[in-house]
Amino acid sequence: MSIGLVQDPIFQEHDPGAYHCESPRRLEVMAEALAIWPGRENSLTLPLRSAKEDELLRVHTPAHLARIAATAGRATSLDPDTGTSPRSHEVALLAAGSLIDLCDAALRHEVSGGMALVRPPGHHATPERAMGFCLFNNIAVAAAHLLERRGLKRVLIVDWDVHHGNGTEDIFFRNKNVFYFSTHQSPLYPGTGPLAAVGSGEGEGFNLNVPLMAGQGDRVYLRVFEDLMLPVARRFQPEFILVSAGFDAHQDDPLGGMQLTDAGFAGMAAVLKELSDEFCPGKLVMTLEGGYNPAAQARSVLAVLDAMSNGFAEADQTRRESRETPPPAIIKRGLEIMGKYWRGLAG
Repeated sequence: MSIGLVQDPIFQEHDPGAYHCESPRRLEVMAEALAIWPGRENSLTLPLRSAKEDELLRVHTPAHLARIAATAGRATSLDPDTGTSPRSHEVALLAAGSLIDLCDAALRHEVSGGMALVRPPGHHATPERAMGFCLFNNIAVAAAHLLERRGLKRVLIVDWDVHHGNGTEDIFFRNKNVFYFSTHQSPLYPGTGPLAAVGSGEGEGFNLNVPLMAGQGDRVYLRVFEDLMLPVARRFQPEFILVSAGFDAHQDDPLGGMQLTDAGFAGMAAVLKELSDEFCPGKLVMTLEGGYNPAAQARSVLAVLDAMSNGFAEADQTRRESRETPPPAIIKRGLEIMGKYWRGLAG
């Protein structure tokens, strides 16, 4: 079965300003790489669709939707980091709606998972605020659709962007039907995401942050994924896995301070593919978040797509090598904290 893709030149029409790192160039380079990717013949590009108001209102306030709609046709600055151009509102609607449709295609077994290569990104957008380059929280909109429209009860969101997805966490912090797992550099923008934030109310125990010091690479990330994320996620038993796939933890990225390689990203994708095969075959869908070295991002995306489809030998080698690295202390602390909510976990 084909892997699904959301990709179109229209996502280059969002331009937050000259010299902004979240630039159309990110997807220009991506398109060039995809054009010669050997796996392209086994992929299916889905048509685009704009998100409807009721779909966005599941996670955003009416005031937020009105504020973003008011930017249509003009360039604006929503905060010091987040700008729009005349077509940004239109493009943001397409990003959110097309991700929903990619998830639905996976549910209908029309594709075996996939990736939405869309802009603007989404995981910093809160219910009432655009921030951190993000207008609508694409992944939260998709998760809410799966819960409320498709009747799923357990959606896992994995966020490996170098920045914590504060907006996604805010939206689902009290929700037991979404487990949010994030690895991120700390300290770093937006300054959120401590290990102690585990959710609240019915959602207590369904939020797991893994803040990491700068300088961590493939081996540490893969130990965290295999020794912490995987055992917790297996107890959650996801019916669908969504990934905020930011590539700004790459060693060549200008905004982050991490040392992940293309193979490291592929290794994390391979772990998630195994989890998906175990609990929800074909229901692993990723959406693009950060990644500000276009060439490094393009290489990493292709490595991830290979890991999701036919496998990627370098990812397997990187995973084997990670076993030679002592587990970081945060794994034990994370297991101890989650052990209060999930049986059978031990630090």
